[in-house]
Amino acid sequence: MIVAMMEHATEEQINYVIEKMTEAGVNVHRTTGATQSILAGVGPTSSLDIEEYKLLAGVLTVHRISSPYKLAGRGFRPEGTVVEFANGVKVGGNQVAIMAGPCSIESREQIFLVAEQVKAAGASFLRGGAYKPRSSPYAFQGMGIPGLKLMREAADAHGLLAISEVMEISQIEPMLPYIDCFQVGARNMQNFNLLRELGKVRKPVLLKRGIAATIEELLLSSEYILAGGNYDVILCERGIRTYETYTRNTMDISAIPVIKALSHLPIVGDPSHGTGRRDLVPAMAKASVAAGADGIIVEVHPNPDKAVSDGAQTLFPDVFAKLVGDLKLIATAVGRSV
Repeated sequence: MIVAMMEHATEEQINYVIEKMTEAGVNVHRTTGATQSILAGVGPTSSLDIEEYKLLAGVLTVHRISSPYKLAGRGFRPEGTVVEFANGVKVGGNQVAIMAGPCSIESREQIFLVAEQVKAAGASFLRGGAYKPRSSPYAFQGMGIPGLKLMREAADAHGLLAISEVMEISQIEPMLPYIDCFQVGARNMQNFNLLRELGKVRKPVLLKRGIAATIEELLLSSEYILAGGNYDVILCERGIRTYETYTRNTMDISAIPVIKALSHLPIVGDPSHGTGRRDLVPAMAKASVAAGADGIIVEVHPNPDKAVSDGAQTLFPDVFAKLVGDLKLIATAVGRSV
């Protein structure tokens, strides 16, 4: 159930509504927008009398939520969520965020060089994998904490934010000092125990769509994080598996405007995994921004042909720099900026 308070509702009026819902056994999540507070009731709300709540002082409107995702739905934050980072970078606002870096952190020289290159091109996030969920147990699994330390140093040296994938609950605490945003990969989109724990952390989470997940399943997965009180969630369209074999995955560009309509959460596009081919990455990155994405996350390596993982979908630095220039033109055309 959503209770929208009046613009000038007092804290006393808001707290009274919250207490009344809580006494009925409902878990209440409050969000305060630019003009009003929204109260989302989660739990046994069917027993609550909507007409009774409409008459309470300070209440503007009350309605039941028909969708299974209560906190991820657009009604919880009609104006949309903007995830703001410590250095002022925002995801979900007018500016399109650029996240770039190697699939895997391989060495100090590599991560420092790519940090310099993506920063010069216009990125605000350095991405890099320290824990790698690989299909083969014999493939490179990542450097772990030593790799994260190197990425943190490289990010700080070039004024970048750091984002890296977390694979299990035990990794959350050790990763906290080294990253600005947790990334949950496609394989873990429905690792509900991990998502619950990330809901307790007060650090942004980028949640990737599962390889065969519907949009509703992605939003329900985000609900696990939101229900824990962590509202800084960024969704990511990274392609789904279909019958097509020409590309690694089929990147569902239509999911971007659909999610923007259904949810208040920002969404970024990942054309690297979405296609698996570096020659297709620029086109799909541009399509993502044109469709309304709040950012893109792409793989960039100083020498992709020698990358230890995902080299075929990784951009050369000069190609990435040109892509950012093209994205600036597209962002301007749709009323945004890069």
